[in-house]
Amino acid sequence: MKRKGTFEEHTISSDYLKEDMKLRIYLPENFSELYKYQFCIMQDGNDYYQLGKAATLSDQLHESKDIDPAIFVGIHYDDKFDRQDKYHPEGERQQNYIDFIVNEVVPFLDETYPSHCMASCRTLIGDSLAGSLAFMIACRYPYTFSNCLMQSPFVNDTVMEDAKKASDFTPLSIYHTIGDKETEVTTTEGVVKDFLNPNRQLNKYLEKKPFDYTFHEIEGGDHTWGSWQKDFKRGLLTLLGN
Repeated sequence: MKRKGTFEEHTISSDYLKEDMKLRIYLPENFSELYKYQFCIMQDGNDYYQLGKAATLSDQLHESKDIDPAIFVGIHYDDKFDRQDKYHPEGERQQNYIDFIVNEVVPFLDETYPSHCMASCRTLIGDSLAGSLAFMIACRYPYTFSNCLMQSPFVNDTVMEDAKKASDFTPLSIYHTIGDKETEVTTTEGVVKDFLNPNRQLNKYLEKKPFDYTFHEIEGGDHTWGSWQKDFKRGLLTLLGN
């Protein structure tokens, strides 16, 4: 099926990561410099395009006018070890990666594309470790990124500490899902971990906070794109829908 939007690729030579980082960007049909756009910034970018069908969803949601004009931004990893290094709460370069997103990606997008330059028009998106990363960035920078879509995030003590240290949840809108079968998930390190109950603990903490928070425990959901792809559209409509 022919795409209605257009893909563009850009490279940022990151001072924080000391490497060239590629951004794969999907512009909606009829993109124009005369309009302003919101940004959906996806870690695991290629996975969201290929398995999550982000471009197809963008076409559908723009055609039906169910979301305001949005630009999807995909940022991918080199391999599973690079992903662990940059996304994991204890990853050696996680802070460098967060600095890259906040101080290099956001200015680049605002300078390159017509945007609202507002936190409420920036959405962080991620699954598993990428979901943990999106949540941690939102907790630390709620006035830069107001929206967070996290699917089956990895939750440990570090993630919970970030939630408890967050100075202000009120600017945030968070969409959070976990599958009810995610009790034995094999991680990158080859260790089997329970994702379900730590996510339930995070949910209990967040639901007491005064902010826009949506949580779904997906019946039959497992830690795969089979579950995440089906849920992705609902997440986008929840956070970006008209």
